[in-house]
Amino acid sequence: MAKSVCIVSGGMDSATAMAARIGAGKEIIGVHFDYNQRTMIKERKSFNALMDFYKIDRRFTIDLSFFGTIGASALTDRSIAVPHEFSGGVPITYVPFRNGIFLSIAAAIAEKEGADEIVIGAVEEDSSGYPDCREDFLRSIEGAIALGTRDETNIALKAPLVHLSKMQIVSEAVKLKVPLNLTWSCYENDDLACGICESCQLRLKGFALAGVADPIDYVDK
Repeated sequence: MAKSVCIVSGGMDSATAMAARIGAGKEIIGVHFDYNQRTMIKERKSFNALMDFYKIDRRFTIDLSFFGTIGASALTDRSIAVPHEFSGGVPITYVPFRNGIFLSIAAAIAEKEGADEIVIGAVEEDSSGYPDCREDFLRSIEGAIALGTRDETNIALKAPLVHLSKMQIVSEAVKLKVPLNLTWSCYENDDLACGICESCQLRLKGFALAGVADPIDYVDK
């Protein structure tokens, strides 16, 4: 069976991208990153809950706590407030080159495991405007992986949601029967989702437009 290394944050997007590869008959290797983010413990629990739900034994949790030393993001530096209003451009929740580092590590795992693809739930069309979620960036990383691995290694980089809206992602997740109750999107809280950070707002908008009830609990529910 062909193997797929899936980067799974514990969020709705990466869970949906993984579920699509399961539906395609891939053997999944789950990869999760602890990078000193505010909701690190909750996200790790969501990742492991998803792995358990899909009965995926082959999983990696990688410690990237150095992101906290780098700082420069509201997700990893608790002296920077998570914004609740947005004025365009790259937001302060952007973690510098996060996906580039994630994908580099995933490439090492994929080569070692003999996988033929890496899957990431990056979204460009209806997201926060992070530069490392753009399709052009992902294609360039795919080329770098090809150049930086053995000649006989052939690893495709797949971002199946990159041009979908949050509404479309919710609809796809429902179609694939993703356990959305196990996923977590909030940037700020790890008990009840705040409902007001950008990630929560995008998630709630997606569910509302799709006409689907969000199964997780929010502060104001």
